[in-house]
Amino acid sequence: MTTLSVQASAAPPAVTLTHTAALTRLGHALSDATRARILLALREAPAYPSDLADALGVSRQVMSNQLACLRGCGLVEGVREGRRTWYRLTDPHLAPALGDLLRLVLAVDPACCGPDCTCA
Repeated sequence: MTTLSVQASAAPPAVTLTHTAALTRLGHALSDATRARILLALREAPAYPSDLADALGVSRQVMSNQLACLRGCGLVEGVREGRRTWYRLTDPHLAPALGDLLRLVLAVDPACCGPDCTCA
């Protein structure tokens, strides 16, 4: 029987409940196809909810509910402009991070997009 010796050269980075909660919120946001599509659309440019609803083929009520969820997750924010509100990603790091996630998906499942796909 061989005994393995494990040496701790450095302590692992601290994983806090805050880190865990943030990743859980991101996972929740991405777990719904409509919310994922909203995030991908907003990485291109800010948009009004009605324009997003039309572009994604969902009702305005569905869009309102999904945007509320994404706001609750801290991923999008509404910006009041007169009587209307447009939405954008809350942090400039989110757009490239979503692109990185798409590239990861393509690495894991190359067949998920066609050969001319430019989504990543």
